[in-house]
Amino acid sequence: MAATPQKPAAATPRRKVSRHRGEGQWAVGHHTPLNGNEQFKKDDDGLNVRTRIETIYSKRGFDSIDPNDLRGRMRWWGLYTQRRPGIDGGKTAILEPEELDDEYFMLRVRIDGGALTTQQLRVIGEISQEFARGTADITDRQNVQYHWIRIEDVPEIWNRLEGVGLSTVTACGDTPRVMIGSPVAGIADDEIIDATPALEEMKRRVLNNPAYSNLPRKFKTAISGSPVLDVVHEINDVAFVGVRHPEHGPGFDVWVGGGLSTNPKLGVRLGTWVSIDEVPDVYEGVISIFRDYGYRRLRTRARLKFLVADWGPEKFRQVLQDEYLKRELLDGPAPEQPSQLWRDHIGVHRQNDGRFYVGFAPRVGRVDGATITKIADLAEAHGSGRVRTTVEQKMIVLDVEEDKVESLVEGLEALDLTARPSSFRRGTMACTGIEFCKLAIVETKQRGSQLIDELERRLPDFDEPLTINLNGCPNACARIQVADIGLKGQLVVNSEGEQVEGYQVHLGGALGLQAGFGRKVRGLKVTSDELPDYIERVLKRFEAEREDGERFAAWAARASEEALS
Repeated sequence: MAATPQKPAAATPRRKVSRHRGEGQWAVGHHTPLNGNEQFKKDDDGLNVRTRIETIYSKRGFDSIDPNDLRGRMRWWGLYTQRRPGIDGGKTAILEPEELDDEYFMLRVRIDGGALTTQQLRVIGEISQEFARGTADITDRQNVQYHWIRIEDVPEIWNRLEGVGLSTVTACGDTPRVMIGSPVAGIADDEIIDATPALEEMKRRVLNNPAYSNLPRKFKTAISGSPVLDVVHEINDVAFVGVRHPEHGPGFDVWVGGGLSTNPKLGVRLGTWVSIDEVPDVYEGVISIFRDYGYRRLRTRARLKFLVADWGPEKFRQVLQDEYLKRELLDGPAPEQPSQLWRDHIGVHRQNDGRFYVGFAPRVGRVDGATITKIADLAEAHGSGRVRTTVEQKMIVLDVEEDKVESLVEGLEALDLTARPSSFRRGTMACTGIEFCKLAIVETKQRGSQLIDELERRLPDFDEPLTINLNGCPNACARIQVADIGLKGQLVVNSEGEQVEGYQVHLGGALGLQAGFGRKVRGLKVTSDELPDYIERVLKRFEAEREDGERFAAWAARASEEALS
């Protein structure tokens, strides 16, 4: 009997093998661009767009701008298109970039270390009034931002800024952004070390330098020799923090890998002490590691914090020493806890030369060109030629003689710029929000200003240090995760079932003392209209339940969800 033929076995489907192309790290040979941003950076250095702005775009107008310049390289010179008016927050993530773009720009003026002369401040105010419809917001990285800028006016604005020693170079883009520094460097009575010489040398080495103009993404820097720890060092890509070494004296502790946005991480110590003369070399080494080893495949992982998280501080330090510095670094001590709870230098303080500085609080960083010009006039009338911006969207007038302090304070009060602010005025900051930002979902600046007024009226005796940070989207430009009360803008449903502007609430974040991220209570969201009621309710519970000397962040960490709702 013949055998029954066997049916051929079905062929096993061949699994498609996809070769992983790595993370786009140059140091391991991955130079082929893996996304559109890397491609346009390879096609032309962003620094080169200035020539096209000056010779073509400013003469032919907005419609002549190449898209890769418009939404890419122009950031290398501080320019972002602003949000077209009338587009609500529900459309932010739906519309294409060209639908969100207005034909006007935000222009960011970088102010490294927050240091300005009154002459520079006056020019900033004059440009605001002439070219920016009066806008001139102070940011939480010590910069000033204009809005309503026309491309036709940019060359003249640059000419005026550069005429007094200011610039917009690499104020945005995948570059070394502004270097934030202590606003009282060189004058504070309690300073560990004046970081100004190191900051100036760092700027000299990297600004406008093609060697550092194509980083995986933005690179944020902080340096301060103040025991107040006044530059939010924990959330920068690299930070130098003033410390005293038991054998070598004043110098800096080095931190790397901090950053917020949608995947927040606190920076970590490398455990090394560096002298002020070593700081620029270490800085160049860290930024070079980011350039060479940083992840370029996915924009969402293209910050230094992801590399540091994968490597750990020990490997990072070893690579820095072996491949970039070619020498060992000294071990060193950690910084001490901040010497005071408020780290913003608001109020009247004696300088190390016997004169005084006066820190004052605009509303959520919002000023205007006319006010800025008046601040310059007021400072000069009281003997000062120097002012500073801070990382809390505040300002400081330096070098005031004792007999002129009270007159200056009164003059500032007349401009609604108080040197004796309430906790709410002092501790509230807000990002740009939906008014101008293409990423925003809700309004922030006006909401923050109104919130200050309402809380001052409802809780006039509240005097505890408290930070309230409002952000228009999840990207955390206003540092929501490290605020006592962080408010992340989103659309929420009100009691009538309508979709309205509101916030997800983060509670108990902090920097300095027990640094950590705020707590999210499940389902806790408030509408913009409910915000004053909510904050008043929570602060009254805090006052009722707190232990002696307990700060809000500590209470929020242990409080019940019911108490926080």
